Amino acid sequence: MLANPGFHGRPYPPSSQFSHSNRYILSLSYPACPCHLHSRRYPLRSLSLLLSRSSNRFGIRAASPESEVSQSESNGAQFVSQPYSVKIPVGDRHILVETGHIGRQASGAVTVTDGDTIVYTSVCLADVPSEPSDFFPLYVNYQERFSAAGRTSGGFFKREGRTKDHEVLICRLIDRPLRPTMLKGFYHETQILSWVLSYDGLHSPDSLAVTAAGIAVALSEVPNSKAIAGVRIGLVGDKFIVNPTTKEMEDSKLDLLLAGTDSAILMIEGYCDFLPEEKLLEAVEVGQDAVRAICNEVEALVKKCGKPKMLDVIKLPPPELYSYIEEIAGDELVKVLQIKNKIPRRKALSLLEEKVLTILTEKGYVSKAEAFGAAETISDLFEDEDEDEEVVVDGEVDEGDVHIKPVSRKSVPLLFSEVDVKLVFKEVTSKFLRKRIVEGGKRSDARTPDEIRLINSHCGLLPRAHGSALFTRGETQSLVVVTLGDKKMAQRIDNLVDVDELKRFYLQYSFPPSCVGEVGRMGAPSRREIGHGMLAERALEPILPSEDDFPYTIRVESTITESNGSSSMASVCGGCLALQDAGVPVKCSIAGIAMGMVLDTEEFGGDGTPLILSDITGSEDASGDMDFKVAGNDDGITAFQMDIKVGGITLPIMKQALLQARDGRKRILAEMLKCSPPPSKILSKYAPLIHVMKVKPEKINRIIGSGGKKVKSIIEESGVEAIDTQDDGIVKITAKDLSSLEKSKAIISNLTMVPTVGDIYRNCEIKSIAPYGVFVEIAPGREGLCHISELSSNWLSKTEDAFKVGDRVDVKLIEINEKGQLRLSRRALLPDPNPEKPSVKQNTSSLAEENAASQKVPDKGTSKKVMNMVKDGLAEVNTEQPKDKSSALEPTNSPQSNSTEDNLLPQEKIVKRLVRSVKDGPYTNKDRSKKSKNESNLVNGEAKIG
Repeated sequence: MLANPGFHGRPYPPSSQFSHSNRYILSLSYPACPCHLHSRRYPLRSLSLLLSRSSNRFGIRAASPESEVSQSESNGAQFVSQPYSVKIPVGDRHILVETGHIGRQASGAVTVTDGDTIVYTSVCLADVPSEPSDFFPLYVNYQERFSAAGRTSGGFFKREGRTKDHEVLICRLIDRPLRPTMLKGFYHETQILSWVLSYDGLHSPDSLAVTAAGIAVALSEVPNSKAIAGVRIGLVGDKFIVNPTTKEMEDSKLDLLLAGTDSAILMIEGYCDFLPEEKLLEAVEVGQDAVRAICNEVEALVKKCGKPKMLDVIKLPPPELYSYIEEIAGDELVKVLQIKNKIPRRKALSLLEEKVLTILTEKGYVSKAEAFGAAETISDLFEDEDEDEEVVVDGEVDEGDVHIKPVSRKSVPLLFSEVDVKLVFKEVTSKFLRKRIVEGGKRSDARTPDEIRLINSHCGLLPRAHGSALFTRGETQSLVVVTLGDKKMAQRIDNLVDVDELKRFYLQYSFPPSCVGEVGRMGAPSRREIGHGMLAERALEPILPSEDDFPYTIRVESTITESNGSSSMASVCGGCLALQDAGVPVKCSIAGIAMGMVLDTEEFGGDGTPLILSDITGSEDASGDMDFKVAGNDDGITAFQMDIKVGGITLPIMKQALLQARDGRKRILAEMLKCSPPPSKILSKYAPLIHVMKVKPEKINRIIGSGGKKVKSIIEESGVEAIDTQDDGIVKITAKDLSSLEKSKAIISNLTMVPTVGDIYRNCEIKSIAPYGVFVEIAPGREGLCHISELSSNWLSKTEDAFKVGDRVDVKLIEINEKGQLRLSRRALLPDPNPEKPSVKQNTSSLAEENAASQKVPDKGTSKKVMNMVKDGLAEVNTEQPKDKSSALEPTNSPQSNSTEDNLLPQEKIVKRLVRSVKDGPYTNKDRSKKSKNESNLVNGEAKIG
């Protein structure tokens, strides 16, 4: 039977019609979804391909309107596309499923609505089957359109382009549970397209997309075993929530996405924060109940409006071919499967396959020619104009209205095709491998079912990298490199929500063809690489420190240098070691392991109990029934991913796999502790230095300056790499060396300091001169006016008579007006020209008495520091002992503190500048005297370097 993906309202012809009628209809329609093989520009291309594969000689004739009406009436109207909708309860709300409204030319199309989030999914299949293969030709595309959230892309190109990484991950979520339900022998290319048409920001579209794809396939002609559905499970407090909103997920300890049928689980993937196995099993049980309820409703919908399945196009290899291959290669196959190493075993299997093919060809069972006659060409079809007449209705042939009339089939002897031999040989090999594991209790590398391969690891391989590790487990090896950087190195994500999302931690997984000893294409990362990288990334994320404790952006690169199973879990183990080698203060160590399963053991003489395998290899993954990856430590799980290749597994089987995986993780963690050389656990000298400081939020603009000029000048002057500011007052300085870091810290500290009336500033530079006074820089970027009347005790006619630009003076802050402008005085610090005034004598004697009294206290010390400005803008610190009362008149308070000067005259307060030399080390609050309440809003951060 030939495929017919689009009916245009006409019923699907039953299979009985073909045996009782001398003509049948092939509608070459072009559905709304673009199929992989066909194009609207070349309609005859698909037609010629179809005719070359068929066994009959066809004529092309457009049907008359009368024949179309009679054809439709003879088959009834039960399959005419009509609008249907159903509300399905999911958790504490309902989802709306609609079909027959949109995409009616597709084989199956539905829209699923949750809140204001709408996902549209269509299913189309090719008219002609592709070459037989052991891999079902299923293609999934998922796209989140920005218009769904009422916005456009922030980039230069406003049209959605290349599939984003998170869209690729959702494509995989759709593909993985659907593939096991597809029946073997169906080779028509099938394409699933899914779009997010509306997004409300609360209801996530990914689980809806999985459910929509499952419903669309169930309604289409694609033959599958059962309908599937998907749900997300969250854990808020002690309560499990089905399809939680994005706000609920912010407080959730679990992010589990589960898909399955009404009776079994097909796929789970999730991430959590060291959740115990028992809690995970409870979540899976809740999810399975929700999926079962959805699938029951979908089955009822399929009975109403589903299309007949194309069961009669399924083509399986002849059953007798299995016995032929087992007879020829059985004994030798047993020996080959005992080879421990992957490459020699693969080569031996390839030679054995060629041997089987040669023997069958020599015996006359295999022919490389077409099994049914010679291929027909388009020119042959039009040789007989009487028989192959083309009739056009109303002067035009519409798309999808070309009908083909078959002719008699040319009979030839039935032979096995070369493709069938290769498919059957692979199935026989898997059968023998499973039999060896169940009967003998030994795997290909002679391990027991729960045994872990040999592990060794090394750290610090790459001297210039910030952190590196080489993790090897059996024939699987991962080279992991960690790079540390500032915010500029973060990964920017453009998503549906109009909020810039930056990832400060990301893992990039690479699987070059050389890791399996093959030659292949190198280019953009494949979907598999993106999926494996995200699994390892989410597994490592819970052990990372917070951004406040470790303000670095972390990039992890995992390059698989050898692969024989579970390379993603090797990336988790190697990534944990590399993070420690880079000096990242991780919370604990974690490990990952991949579990496999042989479900039907009774077939090979077992007791029927599923056999769980720990640390599976590539051949066990390909021949087994499950691939279950689990990462975590002794206390719980951080990430997990399970794919099922059979009808599904039950909760008891999953529980057994989880417990066996926990034992395996413990052994791997013990081996990781033996790493030689071990991780350095200190920051690399080649890693950048990042200092975090906090200033008053209103001072941020002073650091940035007009158009960013000030921050650029600070970067240029100090030599740091970057200065990142935030609206809450957080300032992050990134530098390659300590000296440039300290210089930028000093500039920013002085730039954001809060001056106080009465503060005294020493050795300040005159920046400009005006007729009414001079402008003095008391800190970088902070200037105040010293009026001509405050410059000297004597009268000055012109400022230029006594001062010039570049002179350095001591000034005192005497006023801050309502605009924040500073008024300075030099005269207030000069000696009184009339010492006979009683007020001055009294003040001087009082001050001397206080200083003399302070010198009598031996515990407090008598040394003091006086800071003088030098040309480079730093401070020169001198320590000296006071010898007399006049020297005691030099107080040691800083410009930010004045609480210790309350006993001094306001005119006599002296404040040193908050600038430290590089030799003195980093500036900290310890260099100042105790702060008063009004100075706590200055620089409140501590240095966080490394």
